[in-house]
Amino acid sequence: MSRASRRVLVVVSLVLFALVATACGSSSKSSSSSATTTPPTSGGGAAKVTGSITVSAAASLTQAFKKIGQQFEAANPGSTVKFNFDASSALVTQIQSGAPADVFASADQSNMTKLTSAGKIDGTPVVFAKNKLEIATKPDNPKNITGLSSLPTAGIIALCAKEVPCGKYAEAALTAAKVTIPESSITRGQNASATLGQVSQGDAVAAIVYVTDVKGAGSAVGGVTIPDDQNQIAVYPIGVLKSSSDSATAKAFADYVASPAGQSVLQSYGFLPPS
Repeated sequence: MSRASRRVLVVVSLVLFALVATACGSSSKSSSSSATTTPPTSGGGAAKVTGSITVSAAASLTQAFKKIGQQFEAANPGSTVKFNFDASSALVTQIQSGAPADVFASADQSNMTKLTSAGKIDGTPVVFAKNKLEIATKPDNPKNITGLSSLPTAGIIALCAKEVPCGKYAEAALTAAKVTIPESSITRGQNASATLGQVSQGDAVAAIVYVTDVKGAGSAVGGVTIPDDQNQIAVYPIGVLKSSSDSATAKAFADYVASPAGQSVLQSYGFLPPS
């Protein structure tokens, strides 16, 4: 082979090498770009979910959680959130009896502890809100109730059942105020919503419920503030059940409740921030 032919062969080889290197570099970049693609996210910043879950939540959360559920579904197309609202103590009994539930949101720590102690909660529950008590009265407060001290002689007073969080909180508030209501003047509701209903739709002249219940009822009831030295702080934890049929969606919902979007809804309904 002549010297000129060898030079041509070398040039051709270099050109081919350059073409191969360029192709490999392009393939590498394409592969790298594909590996770092960010999945779509929901309002809470987590990957979107499409499952169906049941949330068992304290009755006082009804309005706020329904709104949060709508927002969560909108942020996660294809997802479905069903709610079961009742007293926290009743919900614990249902869950312990095998009722289907993916998420539990309690109005107190003690009922959540019943489930964590029984090994039914996945991980550690998170406190997502707090609440206070308020006296609900008939519109325009015809009995001129000014505080807890007015209740013993005002007429029929609605309180939550003794084993229900709002009933326990009410008893603690009455004890702090050194007020005793005759048992003959007390009617009991199975949860906060039912107790409030005895004022807005029934014979009770007043009830001790949550601030959020009074706010949510609008003009259907009046409200009388309970001072802080007599009031009680209700603590609301949320947890995912180990028996959940869709733990990914359940966790995503619990995270959404604690996210800025969920907190905004809760506080618009009168709930206090968790800390």
